[in-house]
Amino acid sequence: MRVGLIDDHDIVSLGVRAAVAQVEGLEFVGSAGTVAELLAAHPVIDIAILDLRLEDGSSPVANVEQLTAAGARTLVFTSGESPFLIRSVAKSPIYGLVRKSAPWELLAETLGKVASGEVTLSTEWAAAMDSDPDLDAAGLSPQEKRVLSLIASGVKDLGAASDLGISKYTLDDYLRRIRTKYGAIGRPVQTRIDLYQRAVEDGILPSSLLPPPRDDDSLDDPR
Repeated sequence: MRVGLIDDHDIVSLGVRAAVAQVEGLEFVGSAGTVAELLAAHPVIDIAILDLRLEDGSSPVANVEQLTAAGARTLVFTSGESPFLIRSVAKSPIYGLVRKSAPWELLAETLGKVASGEVTLSTEWAAAMDSDPDLDAAGLSPQEKRVLSLIASGVKDLGAASDLGISKYTLDDYLRRIRTKYGAIGRPVQTRIDLYQRAVEDGILPSSLLPPPRDDDSLDDPR
């Protein structure tokens, strides 16, 4: 069975390749930074190992759906720093969840089970499925969501203020509130990329329609 990895870090690819080599009947075919890139290079993937937080800001749920549609079984491989992302993907059709901090033997063992068609329900995965899906919701107002959508999609502050019919100072106040609300629930916002990721995670912005902002698109502190 062909195994592919979606992850942004080369060192992770080396470790995953070594774990796959320990499982009879599995072949590691390559890695990519996005689901689209992996499937373009390797259209036939039997098992996809997916990191939840990718640099393109894509939705984990959408990534799992795309991999499932391509005929792949998805195994989530995560550092676990974002309980929100784990909860968001917990009820999607994945075959298992393994932390990157786990021994490589556990990854190899889980891969063997996925290869045989077995769904491996870990304690962390079960807890995520049972948790309140709205636990980490920021509680943004409709106007705050509109501000987030515009700024996260790359509209400059003055343009967003004009579109909303408000002053630049009022826009700054909305941005301050948005940052405060996300920071209070452990989902900090420091840059426009952070805003983009929060908007995609919360379904405010469709990741399939827009590229993430550039790294140099800093978010000015409105204080």
